[in-house]
Amino acid sequence: MRNLIFFMHTSLDGFVAGLNGEMNWIKVDEDIFDFVATMTNKADTALYGRVTYEMMQSYWPSAGEEPGASKHDKEHSAWYNKVSKIVLSRTMSEKGFDNTVVISDHLADNINKIKNQDGKNILIFGSPAASHSLMGQGLIDEFWLFVNPILLGQGIPLFKDVPELTKLKLIETKTFSCGVIALNYETIRK
Repeated sequence: MRNLIFFMHTSLDGFVAGLNGEMNWIKVDEDIFDFVATMTNKADTALYGRVTYEMMQSYWPSAGEEPGASKHDKEHSAWYNKVSKIVLSRTMSEKGFDNTVVISDHLADNINKIKNQDGKNILIFGSPAASHSLMGQGLIDEFWLFVNPILLGQGIPLFKDVPELTKLKLIETKTFSCGVIALNYETIRK
């Protein structure tokens, strides 16, 4: 069975973006990019909400070919172009998108069907609304939370509509020189 692994930057007070989706407070550096690349190497599918997918689609397909593209841009662009993509959306169609499946209903059934197929891990980057839906149905197997040293005070919450008493086990921590701490949790299944 494939694991669905959730990657998200968060403020220390538990927000993933400002009230208007602002993410300019997120700290990233080459160490974080290199670390995330070790995770993408273990995955062959990316899952997004519609808004995040549209943002990714507008940048990553050609990012690695741009003049002055960074090592990270080249690597992530190549990964993005080859992986299967799943988009959670009630308004989008698959037409015109290569290697992309849109899930608009029966979320648990569709995600579990994909998780039961042969393959590597499935990664979900960001996508707060989609993540909330997945969390609400207990579909996330593992969490990587990148805790940024900032208090936002308000914004889009990291957790919403989570089933009561969702138990997690701390697997690993990693501290980056930019002050971000990554926490890796595994969901404990009953």
